[in-house]
Amino acid sequence: MTPSALRTAPPAATRPRRALLAGSVGNFVEWYEFGVYGSFATVIAARFFTPAAAGAGGAAGDGGAGALVGTYASFAVAFFFRPVGALLFGRLGDRIGRRPALVLVVGLMTLATALIGLLPTRSAIGTAAPWLLTSLRVLQGLCAGGEFGGAVALMTESAPPGRRGRHGAWQSFTVALGLLCGAAVAALLGVVLTPAALYDWGWRLPFLLALPMGAAALWLRTGLAEPGRERGADPEPRTAGPDAGSGDDSGSGIGFVRAVVLGVGRIMGWSAAGYTFLVVLPSYFQSTLGASFREAMIATALANLGFAASILPAGILSDRVGRRPVMLGGALTVAVFALPLLDLLQDPGTALPAKAAAVLGAGAAVGLLAGPGPAMLAEMFPARVRCTGLGVAYALANAVFSGCAGLVITALTAATGDTDVPAYYAAGACALSALALAGLRGDDHRRPLR
Repeated sequence: MTPSALRTAPPAATRPRRALLAGSVGNFVEWYEFGVYGSFATVIAARFFTPAAAGAGGAAGDGGAGALVGTYASFAVAFFFRPVGALLFGRLGDRIGRRPALVLVVGLMTLATALIGLLPTRSAIGTAAPWLLTSLRVLQGLCAGGEFGGAVALMTESAPPGRRGRHGAWQSFTVALGLLCGAAVAALLGVVLTPAALYDWGWRLPFLLALPMGAAALWLRTGLAEPGRERGADPEPRTAGPDAGSGDDSGSGIGFVRAVVLGVGRIMGWSAAGYTFLVVLPSYFQSTLGASFREAMIATALANLGFAASILPAGILSDRVGRRPVMLGGALTVAVFALPLLDLLQDPGTALPAKAAAVLGAGAAVGLLAGPGPAMLAEMFPARVRCTGLGVAYALANAVFSGCAGLVITALTAATGDTDVPAYYAAGACALSALALAGLRGDDHRRPLR
């Protein structure tokens, strides 16, 4: 073999399957926690953000709208630290290596999640409780910001030719599995525990469950070798990147900033619709539609099931027909059908199977965006800034359009009394995202990574 071939041939530890597993496991742990937090938003509101915590037999809405807004404000704060984490850990991944960045973020994320399960509530330590919770959410936000860039870079760089969409889709698929697992654990606890036990100590169990998950993730990632490339050099010959017609180089300066902004625009619909249908749904059903905790958890599990079922097929399809038609289809589907979907769910005369099918369909539409999304972002940046660039774009989109989703939807619904606010939010973001996605080139999926 030539010296050049030796530098670019992947070592055994970075072959596609190992890279997929190591990259995916951290995503699962991260999004499992976010699913749990969203599912227990009303419980957390009562235990941490209500001066007089809900009683043992408290209902889901005992924390009140104000407490729920406080819970989502803590949720949003964590998201706004994601871009900082993407910059911090992204530069670490680009300069030192993918492995040390990925090991560090999953270790810190696991620690923060477990500590949430051990926190004393407001009834025990007063106003310090919500501040401690928010501090741990900030740490999680920093770690989550670094997780996406490193994992997607690892998974797409190790993908065989013509399979970047499939490999990148595993990042989104494990996100779906994590959210689904979080919702399923919450639903199970809602079934087997009494309301008193759930509000007293049962809510802690899903957070503590992150410990063995994180230990497995650390074990996998510490045994991972770096992709076979020279540090600071592109693994493949440089080609014109997407949007290169402007003359800007997406690896530095104005070109880099422009690529990040464009990336945010292309995934804002994914971010907004994903959190509207997959994370905010439980508390919306309870606080706005008067559903029980169990009904809300079942609806959320169905939405996440639809999401998970469509991700891998969408990623595989994007390897064949391109990222643009698949992602545009998802964005336009949400933009057109979000309002009719919500009206159907609100109609007491709608049969239960029809409501279940509607929730499944909403999750599947988001999956059309999430499947090709990681590969699409990876193709926008050269290797030397890939972790940072795609991580920052993803983190900014999530900070603005996901982290604020619960806060904006809850506050606007309470202020206006309009129960269609979630549909307006998701549809508007997807309509704007469709405009940005229309500029994707049809052959990006066939070009080598730079």
